[in-house]
Amino acid sequence: MQLEGKILAVTGGGNGIGREVVLGLLRAGSRVAALDLSAEGLAGTVAAAQAEGAAGALTTHPVDVTRRDEVEAVLADLLAAHGAVDGLVNVAGIIQQFVPVAELDPQEIDRVMNVNFWGVVHTCQVFLPELVARPEAAIVNVASMGALTPVPGQSAYGASKAAVKLFTEGLYCEHRDGPVAVTVVFPGAIATNIAGNSGVRVGAAVDDTAASEGSSHPTTPAPDAAEAIIRGLEKGSYRVVIGRDARFVDWASRVAPQWAADYIARKMAGLLAR
Repeated sequence: MQLEGKILAVTGGGNGIGREVVLGLLRAGSRVAALDLSAEGLAGTVAAAQAEGAAGALTTHPVDVTRRDEVEAVLADLLAAHGAVDGLVNVAGIIQQFVPVAELDPQEIDRVMNVNFWGVVHTCQVFLPELVARPEAAIVNVASMGALTPVPGQSAYGASKAAVKLFTEGLYCEHRDGPVAVTVVFPGAIATNIAGNSGVRVGAAVDDTAASEGSSHPTTPAPDAAEAIIRGLEKGSYRVVIGRDARFVDWASRVAPQWAADYIARKMAGLLAR
């Protein structure tokens, strides 16, 4: 997809990777609708765009993606502002508390699944009729390295992102002969404050998968992750794997899945000791 002049919607556009995707798309000449639950976060994105002289191509839309009626309303607002939509980038996501499944509040499991999985389902279903009517369009859904192999204390989170993975791959199969390119993204350890945004108490900010909390290897900066997502959007890539850690897990989970699970369980066992 040629990004200049295209109209892209980005969920999670008020912080972290989502904000960086918004800014990167604006630099590429796109018009962008940033969607986020946090009006304060969206205001921060506007300020960042203003600093780069690109705010004129940006609109912001507070929305709870777990509510289908709100997603339908935000699409109407977006179409009123821009006239059309050419692409949807689903970045919004949260993690869970670092506890075993037996200790996890069922309501928290619901919350994680509602944001991470149902938020993607709602936006894709609501936006698809508009996207399939365009000459070329795209859907990019961000899963996680945690969808490829389990992480201690993040079983519900991993399940939600694994659901995003297969849902997105199914969308690809359904639309591979049409105008909508479908991409699934697997970030590794990304330097964002997803823990704070998820209401999870930890000793420091954690990455997109929560797997690097307490680990010594470096994280990928959020702007670099956003750049990789945007490249995948431009190319219409089937998969985008971000970071050396994610590439390793991607390989190991296919070649030796039990070994990969045991390796991550040993390496990240300290997550459950916090």
